[in-house]
Order: sequence, then C-alpha cells, then structure tokens
Amino acid sequence: MSTDTLDTTITGTAEDRALKAKHAAMWASGSYPTVVDDVVAALGGVLVDSVDIRPGQHVLDVAAGTGTSALPAARRGADVTATDLTPELLDVGRADATREGLTITWRTADAEALPYPDGAFDVVLSAIGVMFAPHHQRAADELIRVCRPGGTIAVLNWTPEGFIGQVFATLKPYAPPPPPGASPAPLWGRADHVRRLFGDRVTDLVAHQQTLHVDRFTDGVDFREFMKTNYGPTIAVYRSIADDPAKVAALDADLAALGDRFLTDRAMQWEYLLVTARRV
Repeated sequence: MSTDTLDTTITGTAEDRALKAKHAAMWASGSYPTVVDDVVAALGGVLVDSVDIRPGQHVLDVAAGTGTSALPAARRGADVTATDLTPELLDVGRADATREGLTITWRTADAEALPYPDGAFDVVLSAIGVMFAPHHQRAADELIRVCRPGGTIAVLNWTPEGFIGQVFATLKPYAPPPPPGASPAPLWGRADHVRRLFGDRVTDLVAHQQTLHVDRFTDGVDFREFMKTNYGPTIAVYRSIADDPAKVAALDADLAALGDRFLTDRAMQWEYLLVTARRV
C-alpha cells in the first residue's frame, strides 16, 4: 500500500511560487509517464543499485516524478518517501505502488524547500529530477540538509554534451528567457558543478558518466513527435511559439536533425552523470 501526504510546501517569494506553479503545470502537460515507461524507467534502478539501498533505511526520492527511484528502493525493503512539485506525477507513482503492494509516502513538495527536519534520511536520491529546480544551490543545500551525517546522497542527471543536454540547447533559442537567478538544468550533469554545489559538506564524492541505451525511435521525426506529444519542456516551448509558423517549422527541423544525428542503427546513447557522496 502507499501512504499520502497531500500538503504542499512551496515557499519563497510570490514570484518564486508563481515560477514553481508554472514548472508543476509544465511537467503535468503531455504525458511524462509515457516518457518514463517508454524510455527512462531504468534510470531509477541504476541510481538505487549504485548506493545498494538496504531494508529499513529511510530513503527520500526528491523530484521523484512517478517514482522511478522510489519504487525500486521500496522493492528493496527501504522506508521510502517520494516528493515532487507535480501531484499528477505522484498520482501515477502512487497507483503503481498500490498495484505492487509497496508502502511509499508521497508528498507534494518543493526540492528547494523540503518539509523535513535536518538529518531525517539515511539516503537522499534524485534521478533526472532535482536538476530542473531553478536555483541549483538551494536544491543542493536541501539534499544535504535532510541527509543524516554519514548518510548517502546520490544524483543522476543528463549531461550538457549528451543527447538530452543537446535537446535543451536546441530548444533554448526558441524558448522564453529564463527567470532571473535560474540556472540551466544540464549543469547538474557536470561533475565540477556538483562538487561546487556540495562543497566541503560531503566526502567520498564519486562521479561517473554513463549512457542509457534508447531504441524507441525510428528516426529524428519519430523522436520529435514523441517529445512534442509527451515531454513537458518541449511542449512548453512549442506553445510559446505557436503563433509563429516559421519558428515552429524551424524547431521541427532542428529537433528532427538532432535526433537523426544521434541515431545509429535505430538506437541512441543518452549520456548522464551519476554522482554519489557521503554527508560529513
């Protein structure tokens, strides 16, 4: 079974709250669960396996989405809590947990203002989630704060040079300017950036670049249409240029070309950075 905590904990200024509400709505658009099921589901298991989660550990999955890390952690017998800004994604994970008979606590919460006391968890995880919190230092501070001394922090994020990093680079010229103070999500895919964010508050930091094998797409057009239909950030950019057919056509061509460039024998390798560290 799963347990639910439905209160939100988004804090900050009115402008910040509006930004977080916009982010939550973006990820609720399209069908991110389809992206998970068809492409990225394996990454949660990779992250959980990397830190060898054990029965009885208190585990927090931050920016959990549909629970790609929370579910495999719970299967290992951990006491798991999953948080995300977007309740619609948590609803999908909650249903999956119920079908499997897994006990997970689901909570709508902001990665930059987690509603937990200092040192509450043995393991703090995030797979391609916390990278999208706009203020990287705030998010990193929260990951560290809620992890107990001696506990483990593990994050898995797309690299700037890898395929999804290049998707965001392709979208950028067509997208509205980011809000002041926001940092590009793929920076979390650079080991030096993560080291700066964590600073001397962690030890034993290990970073590995790895790839996700993706054989879902036949060509660049197939990839583009999948992202236009299902992936919130892509949908948001297309909505922002919907009144400009020339820009839509140009972005269509750019995304299809990018997909074709990364496809070899109908498969892609999507690069990510896996970082593990121990809190001092």
